[in-house]
Amino acid sequence: MCGIVGVIGAKPVTNILINGLEKLEYRGYDSAGIFVNSTHTPAQMVKTVGKIAALKAKLTPAVDGTVGIGHTRWATNGAPSDDNAHPQFSADDRFYLVHNGVITNAQALKDEYLRDVHFSSQTDTEVVVQLVAKFVQDGATPTAAFYRTLGLLQGSYAFVLADADDPETLYVAKNKSPLLVGVGDGAYYVASDAMAMLNETKQFIALQDGDVVILHRDRITITDLDGDFVERPTFTAKLDAADISKGTYPYYMLKEIDEQPAVMRRVVDAYLPADGSVAVNQSLLQALDQADKLYIVAAGTSYHAGLVGARIFEEMAGLPAEAYLASEFGYHMPLLAKHPLFLLLSQSGETADSREVLVNVKKQGYPVLTMTNTAGSTLSREADYTMLLHAGPEIAVASTKAYTAQIAVQAVLAKALGVFRKREVAKDFDLRHDLSIAAAGMQTLVDEKEQVKNLVAQYIPNQQHAFYIGRGEDYPLSLEAALKLKEVSYVHTEGFAAGELKHGTIALIEEDTPVMAFITDDVTAAHTRSNLQETEARGAHTMTIVSEHLAQPTDNIVLPDINPLLSALVGIIPAQLIAYYAALGKKLDVDKPRNLAKSVTVE
Repeated sequence: MCGIVGVIGAKPVTNILINGLEKLEYRGYDSAGIFVNSTHTPAQMVKTVGKIAALKAKLTPAVDGTVGIGHTRWATNGAPSDDNAHPQFSADDRFYLVHNGVITNAQALKDEYLRDVHFSSQTDTEVVVQLVAKFVQDGATPTAAFYRTLGLLQGSYAFVLADADDPETLYVAKNKSPLLVGVGDGAYYVASDAMAMLNETKQFIALQDGDVVILHRDRITITDLDGDFVERPTFTAKLDAADISKGTYPYYMLKEIDEQPAVMRRVVDAYLPADGSVAVNQSLLQALDQADKLYIVAAGTSYHAGLVGARIFEEMAGLPAEAYLASEFGYHMPLLAKHPLFLLLSQSGETADSREVLVNVKKQGYPVLTMTNTAGSTLSREADYTMLLHAGPEIAVASTKAYTAQIAVQAVLAKALGVFRKREVAKDFDLRHDLSIAAAGMQTLVDEKEQVKNLVAQYIPNQQHAFYIGRGEDYPLSLEAALKLKEVSYVHTEGFAAGELKHGTIALIEEDTPVMAFITDDVTAAHTRSNLQETEARGAHTMTIVSEHLAQPTDNIVLPDINPLLSALVGIIPAQLIAYYAALGKKLDVDKPRNLAKSVTVE
């Protein structure tokens, strides 16, 4: 999501901060800023909307010191603006804070403690830094004020706090959002990803939830929220390319699950300018406008993304669309519409089954669009049009972020075509906003890993069979959720349209069979709950994954509400984590499931 860097030492820090932020650009962001200070020069803050290049253009030689913090931000609380960019600062200009995460009780704290304080932003982060300043003004030391503030917060955070009156100290805290402390020679570094500081150190401390860290250039103190000292081991970040990509994660799959909020932001950056336009090839839009049916052809996870995308194209653009399995379509092509257009979905751009389709339809003279994560791939080179997913390298065999990127980029194209066709539903579809809301919802879910881990321990530990069910948009989501669980944990799992389970397959339900239901559709929510009760009557151990506005007190996982057409973007997150923890519990190689390859280049 957002990116954090911090440095305290004896040498100039500005270039270190900027270089670190540049290493985190892959996360997607709309603003950036730094704060620097020293005992010999006045404190300086520089921040701006836009890219780090814009931030660098505003720097002068005076902006330097021996302590500093920096941040790349994507707007959640408050629109992109200089005021909402980080660092956020207190009204007395003493404290400066960078923050990843979401403080869910920010408004309540503002109302209770800060009614008389002038705010310069719309961010939850400013509430935190203003609280620290208020408690100091009331007589607390900065350390005590920091601890007291942390004790009031609800939500997720990774914080680095600087005090303009004390250039010898940084205050650091973590809850749910990733944060590392780098250990250098006469210096300490803070980063949300080890890649940001690999040029400075390869020794890191992975902070745990509830850790509070006080940093000086020559010493570090780590405690819990009660002030009791804790010890955290130091690890070495290895320098081979694979480990650098993995960062501090034990598996690529977990890292790539966590990267999905950032992927949504990169899609927005690539295709959805702030002026409300959509950056899509006009020739492609003309070709789509002339088509009478869109054939989405894909394999595996990409096929499931295509099922979601087909509905989006029909709703947004009024273009009939249907998803097909590439392995079937290449040799058993259905009767085609008069003016078809083909969309090939492929993470690698090298999928052999999809290329067979491409070759066949190109021979017949039909236009082809490839959506892929790999520029210059075979499908990209040979198609008439290409749209990149901007998901970044995906190493784990089980696709996660490419799936959500495919849904998002299909939505971009559907939005663009709908606007091209002057459809009111498309004009009213604020996709930039909706993808930002989806990204925030995804972040909330990836921050709740422990809840999913505990559910897996209850539901999956010794099971050989499991089911996911759903209706409407939740049916293709069930297919993808089932695929994730079976491919990495080897639990035989099937995805079903919830109403179909009773037409034969319910005979497989035995005592404690896990049956997991997605419920995000208003029209069929009650029906899906009824289908779930039918399995309970046969002994199933049932789990519900439900949109917030449809949730009941007994539901297991509650999804943030987003645009219903994009519900799969948040719905898939807990399913990916269920698969991950189920495989981890069996001590399997999460990234390299047996018999599978990342890029399927054989038919």
